[in-house]
Amino acid sequence: MKRRDFLLNMPAAGLTLGVTGTLAAGCVAPVTEEKTFANNTTIEKVKLAMLTMQRRTWEQGVAMQAMLELGEEELVILMAKDAVIYQTEDGRVAMVGEEFALSDAASPGEALLWAAKKTGDPVLTNGYNKLLDYIMNKAPRTDDGIIYHFTNVPQIWSDINYMLPPFLAAAGEYKEAVKQIKGAFSCLWNKDKKLLSHMWDCDKKEFVRKDFWGVGNGWSAAGLTRVINVLPDGMMEERDLLIQYVKDIIDGCLVYIREDGLFHDVVDDPDSFVETNLGQMLAYSIYRGIKGGWIDSSYKEKADKMRAAAHGKVDELGLVQGVCGAPNFNKAGTAAEGQVFFILMEVAHKALVG
Repeated sequence: MKRRDFLLNMPAAGLTLGVTGTLAAGCVAPVTEEKTFANNTTIEKVKLAMLTMQRRTWEQGVAMQAMLELGEEELVILMAKDAVIYQTEDGRVAMVGEEFALSDAASPGEALLWAAKKTGDPVLTNGYNKLLDYIMNKAPRTDDGIIYHFTNVPQIWSDINYMLPPFLAAAGEYKEAVKQIKGAFSCLWNKDKKLLSHMWDCDKKEFVRKDFWGVGNGWSAAGLTRVINVLPDGMMEERDLLIQYVKDIIDGCLVYIREDGLFHDVVDDPDSFVETNLGQMLAYSIYRGIKGGWIDSSYKEKADKMRAAAHGKVDELGLVQGVCGAPNFNKAGTAAEGQVFFILMEVAHKALVG
């Protein structure tokens, strides 16, 4: 397969999908790197370790996105088929282990859309349509239209910026994607720290968790990066806003980077455990931003430092050690998302340096 840049828009002709009636131009084609890169021993081990892991809703979604960006087309299609098998009646996909997941259930959306277009499979097409219809028309939300992170509690978490807006942007719902991001930032953003708090209760108007969770900021930087790179030319003002958000998050986190290239779980709390995944997430965002021309190349040095630290955490079985660990994410360990962001970081690095 020929090499092509990840952020090339897919052609919209030939498949009708979604509540708006057409496949959005925002859906992106996967990277297809040279065989030597795809067969890289470290990446292959990390990928295989990820595939062996039991995966909940968002973990299936982020794994699908990693395979899409890596160019593992057959795996994307197979994983999309399984995500639709576990689609609930209301439209949420990959619903394993998370009864009340809302935004997390949108995380497989871009890869599902790609698989539907690639195969023309009516089951995948219908699964995508149902998911988009649920998110656009049925999902519980605030009076201002900001979608909750769960179906059963009126909360917004920083994680949502990765799980939901990139799917909306891939579906061509660009304005809705930006609206959801702005809504989340209005609840969670601390302008002095340039960091996002973790959890906000929309009814009580108070933080459930005010901590600046590192991975939550990483989710946000990476999610906004995906949206920025597919926004149409007519949304330059919105694009500039999102770029500023990402730059601010990166700068806010880099204040607290350790000498070893890692961060603490709560980035400004040195008593919290040392964690691997935030560095991977920021490195991914920086590499994509430099490639996209909206982050200065001077940031590459920091990204390379974080990347080197992550490489030092990969064990002989391909497990990325020291990430915010499953199943409860309250201590260092391993997790599907830690595997995923190693892969995404490597693909983004390859796309930048060749």
